[in-house]
Amino acid sequence: MKVVALIPARYEASRYPGKLMGLLGDKSVILTTYQNTLATNLFDEVYVVTDSKIIYDEIVNNHGNAIMSKNNHSTGSDRIAEACEDLGVDIVVNVQGDEPFVAKEPLVKLLEQFNDPNVKVATLMQRLTDMNLVKDFNYVKVVVDKQNDVLYFSRAPIPYNRDNDVESIFYEHIGVYAFKKDILIEFSKMQPTTLEIIEKIEPLRLLENGIKIRAAETDYMGLEIDTPEDLYKANEYLRSLV
Repeated sequence: MKVVALIPARYEASRYPGKLMGLLGDKSVILTTYQNTLATNLFDEVYVVTDSKIIYDEIVNNHGNAIMSKNNHSTGSDRIAEACEDLGVDIVVNVQGDEPFVAKEPLVKLLEQFNDPNVKVATLMQRLTDMNLVKDFNYVKVVVDKQNDVLYFSRAPIPYNRDNDVESIFYEHIGVYAFKKDILIEFSKMQPTTLEIIEKIEPLRLLENGIKIRAAETDYMGLEIDTPEDLYKANEYLRSLV
C-alpha cells in the first residue's frame, strides 16, 4: 500500500494572508511543516501542493518536493485531489500547512484506521477541557458514534448539555485527513453542501453525501496558526523546546 502526504498551501489565506511564509524560528511555517512531515518516515512521498510561486520556490529551493496547482480551488482537499490524480497511490494524507508541529504518533493512529477495510476517510480528534476553547468558533468540535464514526462537526459547542446531569466530553477536530484515493477524487467533484457552507467546515460535504469518516482520538496538542498571535505562541513554544 503506497501512502503519500500532500500539504495544501495557499498563500492568500483569508484570515491571515502570507501566514505560511511567516517565520517560525529561522524557517518558514510551511517549510517547517514539510520537514516535520518528512521526518515521521511514514510516507513514501511528501509534497507541498500550492498555487503560489513564493511557496513553491520556498520548498524546492530547500530541496523539497512541491507541485504547482490551479489557483481556483476553494478547499485544500480540492487542491490535493487535483495533485493526486496522476500519482500512483492508495492512501492520501492531507496535512495542514498551518500546523507545523507535525508528530508521528497521531499520524500512526490515523493510518491505523485503514486496517478496517470499511474505512474510506479518517481524521483525528482530541479532548477539549478548556470551556473558553469549547465556545471559541475557531475550534471545530466533533461528535462521534460508538465506532468513532463522525456524526457531526460544528463550530458551536456540541454536544449541548441541557440538564447538566451527565458529564459532557468535548472533542476538537484536528484538521488532518487520510483518504482512499478514489474517495478523495470523488469528494472533490461533489458540489459544496448546505451545512458545509453554513459552518465553513468542508468535511460536512462528505457526511451530507453519506460517506462516513472515522475519527481516531489522540492526545496530540499541535498548534494551528490562524492569526499573528498564534504565530507568536508557536515561536514561544519552539523556544521552550530548546
